[in-house]
Formats: sequence, structure tokens, C-alpha cells
Amino acid sequence: MGERQLLSTRLSTLVSTVEEFDRLAAEVLPELLDRATGHARRFLRETGQWADDISHEKLALRWGYELLERFLVSGRTEVPCRPFFLLDSIIAKYFSQPEPLCYHKDLLSPLGRFLEGMTSRAVVSRDALMALFYHLYGFSQGQVVRILGLGTVESQRVYKNFERWRQTGWQRAVSESGVSEMELRQIEEDKHRQPERLKAEADRLIRLVQTHYRRSEPEHFPCLTHQKWADLFEQDYDFDYRVWHLAMCRDCLVDVYELRQDELIDIQSPQIDLRLRPLQKGGIVSLFWTQQGGGNGHPGGQSAQRLSRTSA
Repeated sequence: MGERQLLSTRLSTLVSTVEEFDRLAAEVLPELLDRATGHARRFLRETGQWADDISHEKLALRWGYELLERFLVSGRTEVPCRPFFLLDSIIAKYFSQPEPLCYHKDLLSPLGRFLEGMTSRAVVSRDALMALFYHLYGFSQGQVVRILGLGTVESQRVYKNFERWRQTGWQRAVSESGVSEMELRQIEEDKHRQPERLKAEADRLIRLVQTHYRRSEPEHFPCLTHQKWADLFEQDYDFDYRVWHLAMCRDCLVDVYELRQDELIDIQSPQIDLRLRPLQKGGIVSLFWTQQGGGNGHPGGQSAQRLSRTSA
């Protein structure tokens, strides 16, 4: 029996415990990534969206990483399972959704790959999710805490999220997106030379990407009415809901800002202010205000399950 057949047999064998799943997944990670990337490549070919060039290869690889991440996160809750079958099931479910991939020719550009890569990482990483507020709008940690009205415990987590993102998370997300250092510098040069044009393009692509990833599994959080947002902040609950949805929906973020603007008079209304590099330590803003929340917001619905505890 060949090595590939042995591997296939092993991954098709029933895994009974979380420990066994983690051990097996760690040992065959490259093979799992190859399988997930192959599925993405096949889907693009079958839907007439494939071309034999480096951009499409990077696109397939990036989706391979995303699909594998979903498998690693959800697989631990699915034991006993057969890893190959579970991976195929997750991928099939993902591709069977209406408009399953946020595929758009503009997302093959360096700016498109950067925005899509950051947002797709935020689906599985709380560090990336919090960092979106900085990369898209230029908000520091302290400003994020105030806009979201977080309690003491959640506020401390935000600073840890930013620190881990600065140390390892940003580099990982950029590497997976396939955006090179030269391409990052070109985007920065475009921002310097034609700021309004780049801002308009970023705004358009951000809406495209956010609309797609709000449909990610588990079920996305819906937009709330102005009154429901007011009730949520007044009653001081559902911190996870605030973090996830407001990072993924600019319209609701603006609505919440306007709702709470009397408390945010020194913070500018959310506008696209693209930042390609992570916030450095010199940008840290200390917390000098008193939080009303105790940091133990009452989770609503599936909120508590939505934010991954993945560090990067």
C-alpha cells in the first residue's frame, strides 16, 4: 500500500477523542491544506472562474487556509468523526451556500487581497476581528473600547488582542493573503498620492467583503434597528455581539457612533482610514475613564459561541 493510500486510510478512520483529533490534525496538516486548496481550485474551475496564473493560485491557497481553519476550529466539537469526511463535509456545506465565495475580479488586486485576507482571518480569530477597527478606520485600542462600550474584563482583552496581533497575527494574515511587501508599499504610495481614489476603492471593496463574511458559519448576527442598539447599550449586555457585528458592518458602526456620540465627542465618526501595518506600541491609548459594565455581559442567542479564541 502506497504512502498516500495509507494516509487516506488513516484520515478516514474514526477519531474518538479531542486529543486524538488534535494529534492527527497536527501530524497531517500539509495534506489537509492540500486537500482543502484542491477543493477550492476545483470549485473555481467548475464555475468558470479559474485562470492558470499566480493570482488564482494564491486565491485558491487562501481559501484553502480558511477552509482548513474552519475544520480545525469545528472539528474538536464533532468527535467522534472521520477527519477526511468531516473536512469534505465542511467544504461542501461552504460551497453550497448562495454566493458561497466572495469572488470578484477586484479582489485579485493587492488591495482586494489585503482586505479579503484580513476579514477572512477575522472570522476565526478574535485578535484579527479587533484589529479590523484599526486597519479599516484607524481606531486605537482605547477608542475601540469606548465605541463598543465594553466592560473592564472585555477592555483588558482588547489590549491583549492588539498585542498578539502586533507580534504574530498580522504577519500570518498577510502571508496567507499572498500580499507581498512590495505590494503593501505600492498601496501606501497610492494612498499618499491619490488618497480620495484609494479611499473610495477601499470603501467599495470593504462593503463587498463584509457583506460576504457576515454570512459565515455559525449563523451571522443580523443588523439591529436604532432602537435595539440603544436598548443593548442601555442595558449593558451582549459584548460579543457588539464586537463581531460592528467589526463586520460599517453601517451599524456609524449608527452606534451616532447613538453614543455624546460620550465620544473626542473620537471622529467612523470613516475609511486604511492602515496596512499593525498599530505599534507608541499608539496605545490608556484607559482613563470609568466603565459602567462589569465585563460579564449576558450573551444573547449564539453570541458567546461566535468569537473564536484563536490568538492569531
